[in-house]
Amino acid sequence: MDFTFTEEQLAAAEAARGVFTGVAPDAVPSPARTTGAVAEDFDRALWDRLAHADLLSLLLGEEYGGAGLDAIALCLVLRESAKVLARVPLLESSAAAAAVQAFGGRELGERLLARAGRGELVLTVAANGRTGHDGAELAVSARREGEVWVLDGVQTGVPWAYGADLVVVPARTDATDAAVGAGRTVLALVAPGQVGAALAEQVSTSGERLGELRLESVRIAAGDVVEADGAWEWLRALLATGTCALALGLGERVLRMTSEYTGKREQFGYPVATFQAVAVQAADRYIDLRAMEATLWQAAWRIGSGAQGVLPAFGDVAVAKIWASEGVRRVVQTAQHLHGGFGADTDYPLHRYHAWAKHLELALGPAAAYEEELGDLLAAHPLA
Repeated sequence: MDFTFTEEQLAAAEAARGVFTGVAPDAVPSPARTTGAVAEDFDRALWDRLAHADLLSLLLGEEYGGAGLDAIALCLVLRESAKVLARVPLLESSAAAAAVQAFGGRELGERLLARAGRGELVLTVAANGRTGHDGAELAVSARREGEVWVLDGVQTGVPWAYGADLVVVPARTDATDAAVGAGRTVLALVAPGQVGAALAEQVSTSGERLGELRLESVRIAAGDVVEADGAWEWLRALLATGTCALALGLGERVLRMTSEYTGKREQFGYPVATFQAVAVQAADRYIDLRAMEATLWQAAWRIGSGAQGVLPAFGDVAVAKIWASEGVRRVVQTAQHLHGGFGADTDYPLHRYHAWAKHLELALGPAAAYEEELGDLLAAHPLA
């Protein structure tokens, strides 16, 4: 495939670099110095700047005030955001809005999407399920009662839940409910403060505030439920690919920090970067980043273009997740090693990058699980 970006995609990345200039990753208290989350809310000032730069509506069509771009453009912007650890729900809100546009119908789109593109309506996604190990769609049950849906269940680790206006919740219909389709997955738009919905605070590995969303007979109007088949699978793939973009941007910034530090730190009268053991480790991490990048753009292209080929898009997303999960861990571990004790100093931002990297690694899941699923996929689709 051709990895050359279009002018519009490059313009989005350039605009993002301008918005994120001056954003400091250590501008909020360190998790090591607080008993709870690093902050109560996401960075609203930065969110407003993203809205004014039209970066919250990249994937939306012109009828909603958007640019009509694809997943590659979003990933380019996410890559820049991770370099400064931008504390905004850019991935979740953009992906949720794109799913509503693609699968939700005109009436729902007209009510939500223009406001989401302007930053007036903040969306997030409950993608972790009850435990973080099972499918998110299995954690909440949905049943139809006339013109409303009734939801029951629990979703853990919902990002930016306390700052979002609506949470996109995947839910599974009863296996015996023939009226709405047995065992189908729908996407319900839930307001965290509505009757029957409750949040319990959780704190992520990165120190950011998450929410456990409990739903007890929550009633959602049928117009606020996306029933189209394949909507959750598409949204989940976009979220995973966007997380890979975050891992890539974070890894690139960490490797640059390591290069700058080892180029200045001297031992025996020479910069430690000139030592072969240091150079080889840094080179290995550079290779990791290039593999993360190549697999990311392949996955983003497949999602954005709808191309399927012999294997479904899941195969490319799985490969990108394998490289991102393993790669970002190796990059930050090597950075900590080459920084020595200085890397653990909470006055130096590397510790926050390490914490965010661990959060991203856990969000992506273990590489071995995707390797197994990829093997099953290849067995089911012989290439010969």
